[in-house]
Amino acid sequence: MMDKTILKVLLNDGIEVPGIGFGTYMLKGTEGVRAIKNAIDIGYRLLDTAFNYENEGTVGEAVRQSLIPREELLICSKLPGRHHAYQKAIETIQESLYRGGLEYYDLYLIHWPNPSVNLYVEAWQALIEAKKQGLVRSIGVCNFLPEHIERLIKETGVKPSINQIELYPYFNQEEQRRWHVEHDIVTESWSPLGRGNSILENKKIAEIAKMHQKSISQVILRWHVQCGAIPIPKASSQKHQRDNLDIFNFQLTREEMEVISGLTSETGRTKNQDPRTYEEF
Repeated sequence: MMDKTILKVLLNDGIEVPGIGFGTYMLKGTEGVRAIKNAIDIGYRLLDTAFNYENEGTVGEAVRQSLIPREELLICSKLPGRHHAYQKAIETIQESLYRGGLEYYDLYLIHWPNPSVNLYVEAWQALIEAKKQGLVRSIGVCNFLPEHIERLIKETGVKPSINQIELYPYFNQEEQRRWHVEHDIVTESWSPLGRGNSILENKKIAEIAKMHQKSISQVILRWHVQCGAIPIPKASSQKHQRDNLDIFNFQLTREEMEVISGLTSETGRTKNQDPRTYEEF
């Protein structure tokens, strides 16, 4: 039986978000609407999209078809790298809202810092203004290193509420997560179950899963939660959506957490997307 008591996480700006979200990357069109609406009906309340996913309209339509009131949902989108210049960023946030048919986003994040372009502070100033205008409720970043966030705070005085980063057992980001805790920034995990690698076949995690009568995916997602991170797994099928949500009725021991965290590697990034050098279009 699924326990629907989902952990709540308080952001540094006072907004409360669920301890697990639903990723929508590659979910588009009628089938995408169906999958996202199913996720909402099952119990997901935090939905993650992005301008570059080209599915903000799909997310918006799923929200309209759902019986859950809009104010009970938290919808997140992200600013693409090519639109970091201040005026472009403002227009892109507005366009995101038009695409989704929404009056506001609950979260809006800068997708990547794109440090060689060096406009991420300008982009951040645009997000601050969008929040003042009521276009978004909370603002944060993705894939930002501490040095990038420190510069945002130094130059604007405004701290991100969330940093969404690549995080899964083969790349556990312990140092970055610790820095987030010290600076009251919530960690969110993208691709929390890895992307096309062997993590879902790992024998050590399989043994732990067997002990708890859970799936490997459920154990990994529970590991994220106990690491203090919000995972945002994507799943098209209703069964996987339900399974991914069913992680709040068991606890991993300290030893089990250490085993899973110990699988990390410095080269664990799935596609070598290092924020120091990676440039998002």
